Amino acid sequence: MKKGEFRYCGLCRIAAAIPFVALGDVLSNTNNIIDIINHNRDCDVILFPELSVTGYTLGDLVLQSLLLDKAVDGLQQIKLASADSDAIIAVGAPIRKNNKIYNSAVLFHNGKILGVVPKSYIPNYSEFYERRWFEPGINVKNQSVCIGDDEVPFGSDLIFECGAMKIGVEICEDLWVTIPPSSHLAMAGANIILNLSASNHTIGKQAYRRSLISQQSARCRCVYAYSSAGRGESSTDLAIPGYSAIAENGSILIASEDFPLDQTVVTRNVDLQKIEADRIHYNTFNDFSSDEGFRFISVNYKNRKAENHDDSVSVDINPHPFVPSDPGHRNENCSEIIAIQCHALAQRLKTIHCDKLVIGVSGGLDSTLALLVACRTFDMMGISRKGIHGITMPGLATTSKTRNNAWQLMKLLGITSIEIPIGKAVEQHFKDIDQDPDTHDATYENSQARERTQIIMDYSNKIGGIVLGTGDLSELALGWCTYNGDQMSMYGINASIPKTLIRYLVEWFADRTPNEKERDVLIDIVNTPISPELVPAKDGDDSIAQKTEDLVGPYELHDFYLYHVLRYGASPKKIYFLAKEAFKDKYDEAVIHKWLINFYRRFFSQQFKRSCMPDGPKVGSVCLSPRGDWRMPSDASAAMWLRELDDIDPMSKEK
Repeated sequence: MKKGEFRYCGLCRIAAAIPFVALGDVLSNTNNIIDIINHNRDCDVILFPELSVTGYTLGDLVLQSLLLDKAVDGLQQIKLASADSDAIIAVGAPIRKNNKIYNSAVLFHNGKILGVVPKSYIPNYSEFYERRWFEPGINVKNQSVCIGDDEVPFGSDLIFECGAMKIGVEICEDLWVTIPPSSHLAMAGANIILNLSASNHTIGKQAYRRSLISQQSARCRCVYAYSSAGRGESSTDLAIPGYSAIAENGSILIASEDFPLDQTVVTRNVDLQKIEADRIHYNTFNDFSSDEGFRFISVNYKNRKAENHDDSVSVDINPHPFVPSDPGHRNENCSEIIAIQCHALAQRLKTIHCDKLVIGVSGGLDSTLALLVACRTFDMMGISRKGIHGITMPGLATTSKTRNNAWQLMKLLGITSIEIPIGKAVEQHFKDIDQDPDTHDATYENSQARERTQIIMDYSNKIGGIVLGTGDLSELALGWCTYNGDQMSMYGINASIPKTLIRYLVEWFADRTPNEKERDVLIDIVNTPISPELVPAKDGDDSIAQKTEDLVGPYELHDFYLYHVLRYGASPKKIYFLAKEAFKDKYDEAVIHKWLINFYRRFFSQQFKRSCMPDGPKVGSVCLSPRGDWRMPSDASAAMWLRELDDIDPMSKEK
C-alpha cells in the first residue's frame, strides 16, 4: 500500500479492547489501558469498555470519594499516554458534576481530553440498579465538566469529527432502548458509533446482543464498535463475559469469543466512503435526517500524523464480494437465490399461461444453471419436464467435450432434447453476405450467435413456448453478448447473477442430486473453461481455443470492479487500490490496471445492450436492469473515469 492511499480511500482502523479489570484498582486498570494503547498505535480509534478505569461491578464503592478522585488521576495518566498515539481513545469512568455522578465515556486524542459523553439511559430493573449511583445523561447537553485542570465539553450531544471520521458515543443500555441515541447521532452525521458496555451474560442474551449490534449498524448505516467488560469483573451475582465486535452496515465484521481468558483486542479496517455512498443512495435515510429535531455539537480535532500514517497495515478486502467465503452462508445464499429464480419464473409462466420453455444448451455454466432452474420450477409447478425443450446447436468451433456434456445433461434431466447443428446454415449465410469463412472476425462469431438465437426463437413460436435466456450479470456489464443474439430472450433468468457466483450455484445442484452421473456431468461443466466457442482451434484440434477470460479479462476481477462501481459508486482509483489489496497474491498491479481500464471502456460503451435487455429477477444488491436499478444513457462518456486511471503508473513504487 502506497503512502496516502489508506486515508484517501476512506479507510480507518478501529480497535475494540477488553482489558483485564482489577475492581477498584485504578492504577492497575490504567496501566492495562495504556499498555493496549501502546500496542495499537496503527489504529485510528481504540475503544474500551464501560467504567474501564474503575471496573463496572463496584456496587456502592462507586460513591467513595477516593475512588472518584483516583479515577480522575487515571484519566490524566491516559491523557499523557495518548500524546504518543494518533488514535481517538474512548474509556469509561465515573465523572462528578454538580453533586451528581455520571457513568461516562471520556475521549482522548494527541494528549488532550476531547470531551465527555454521559450514559443517556440508566437501567434500574432486574439485576441492574445503576440509578442508585448514576444520573441519566439524556438531557445533559451543551455543557462542560472539569477533569483535573481541564475543562472539556460534556453532554450526550457531542460528535467528534476529524476528516471522514464523525464519531458518536453511547453506553451499554443506550443500545437496548426503543430509540437509541445512536439513531439521532447517525442522523446528525455520525458514521462511527462507539458503545462502551458491561453487559452480563444469560442464556440466549449473546445472540440477541449480536443482533442488536448488527441491526443498529444497518439502521444507522454506520460502523458500530462495541466493547464490553470481561475478566476481573465481579461474579457475586452476575457473569460478565467480555465481548467486543465491529459491525458495518448490518454485518458483524469481526468479534471476540465469549469469556476470553486473556486481554483481547479485535481490530478491523472499515470503509467510511462506503457508508457515505449508502447514505446518499438510500434517500429515506436522508428524509429522516432532514426531520431530525435534535442539534449536536461537533468537537473537531486534527490528526497531526495523518500525512505520515503507517500505510503498511494490511487491509482485509473480500476479493469475491458476490460470494460469501463461509460455506454455510454461501449455501444459504445459493438456496435463496434459486428460490427467487424459481418463483420468478413460475410467476411469469403462470401469468402468460405457458407450460413450455426453450433453452439453448451449450454445455457451459450459464445455460446449465438456467436449465437446472427451469427443471426445478417445472417440478414445483407440477408440470412435466418434457415441456422444457433443450436445444444444443453445435457450430463451427463446438468441442466434443461441451457437446457431450450438453447432451448428457439434457438426457439425465429428462427434458425434451434436440440437436440442431448450425454449421451449414452459417456457411450459407457467409455466402449470402460475402463473408470469408477464414476471416474469424466479429461477423464470423456473431453470425453463429444470431443463428442460434433465430433457431430457439422460431422453435419457441412453433411449440407455443418462450425462450429462457441464459446470459448473466457479468456478461451484461461487459457487453459480452451478441446484440440481437444471445443478448435477447423472453425472460433472462440469470440477469442479476455474476459469473463468480454461477459456478457455486451449479455446484449447489450437484451436491444435492441423488443421480451420480448427473453430479459428474455438472462438476465437469463447472471445471470447463468459460468460452463462447465461436472460433475453432487450429489444425482440427478438438480443444477449446477461445477462452473468454483470455480475451476480456478474469471474471473475478471484473465482478470485483462491478460490485464496487454499482454498489458504492467508488472511484477508479479507489477500486484500483482495493483490487491491489484483494488480489495482491494473485495479480500484479499492471494486470489489475489493464483490466480495470478494459472494464470501464466496455461498461460505458455497451450500455445500449442493457437498455433493451429482457425482464429478469433481481437476486442481490447489484443489478443492471434499465427498469429498476441502473439507468444510464447509452452515449455517456467514459473519458473522465479513464483519465483518473491514466494518472496511475502501476509499475511505480511511490506516487
